[in-house]
This record gives sequence, structure tokens and C-alpha cells, in this order.
Amino acid sequence: MKSVKILGAATLFALSATAAFAQGAATRVEQFKDWGTYVFNDPQRGKMCFAVSQPKDMEPKNVNRDPVYFFITTRPREGVREEVNVITGYPYKEGSKTTIEVGSDRFTLYTSGDGAWLENAAEEARLVGAMRRGSSMIVRGTSRRGTLTVDTYSLSGVTAASRAAVDQCK
Repeated sequence: MKSVKILGAATLFALSATAAFAQGAATRVEQFKDWGTYVFNDPQRGKMCFAVSQPKDMEPKNVNRDPVYFFITTRPREGVREEVNVITGYPYKEGSKTTIEVGSDRFTLYTSGDGAWLENAAEEARLVGAMRRGSSMIVRGTSRRGTLTVDTYSLSGVTAASRAAVDQCK
């Protein structure tokens, strides 16, 4: 039961950051190549700081999607540092998993709606470390309609942007 509450809270906070970003309520602190650092002050939830990027390439090209984002979020009030999530621009297939590849490292994410989070939160640091060492990242997911998508992100600037997000939330 506790893990369900934690996952629900993680989803709620990630969606808050996503909504704030999408609505322009978050303030951009700085752009680091392909990654930006943003801050959002929620009156109820406190300060949230995040690094965010969009894919450089999305396959298939003929699929209609909402904006796609990859977030690395820090929420000091909740004791969260560098939580990873993906907003994919479409509803995921119910019960499907998403995968992330950075070089030879692979990670599995659970899905809910149009978002995905690491199945094992203990892998957050390993994924962020792989991203900081890597040059590109591939995110694979399956839509509710069964379409396989492959999004490729540049990791240029992720180190500076994610560290700046942590610094903004100290």
C-alpha cells in the first residue's frame, strides 16, 4: 500500500511540473545546449526544479502526438532529488513498459497515462549518471493503439542542466 501511495505522489508531482512547464508557469533559469533548467514555485507543494529536453528525432514520423518531454526533477520538500520521467505525447498502452537506452545501459519504466517513471527508483542515480556520461538516449514506448515509438534525445547539456536544477532547489 505504501508503494502505491508513493507512486501516486510521484505521478502527481511529476504531472504538476509538466503542467507548469507546458502552461509557461515555470521560469527558465538557463539553457545548456539541448537541455534547459526550470523552476516552479507551487504554493501548496513548494519549489520544484527540473532539467528538461525534447527529442531530436521521433519515429514514426507520421504519428500525431502532443509535445514530448524528458524531465529530471528535484522537489526538496518531498526529499526527491533527480527523479526521471518521460511525457510521451500519447496515452501509453495499458500495462505496457517503456525502455530507455543510454549506450549499453538499459532501464525499464512503468507507464500511466502519457507518463513513464523508473520501475525501480533506486536506479534513478544510475540512469542520471549514464545520461551524464552518454551522448544520446533512446526511449521506446507503445501507444494505446499499439504503435511503437522511438524517441532519440541528445544528452548535450544534461550534466549542466541537471546540476543547475539541483542547485536552484537548495
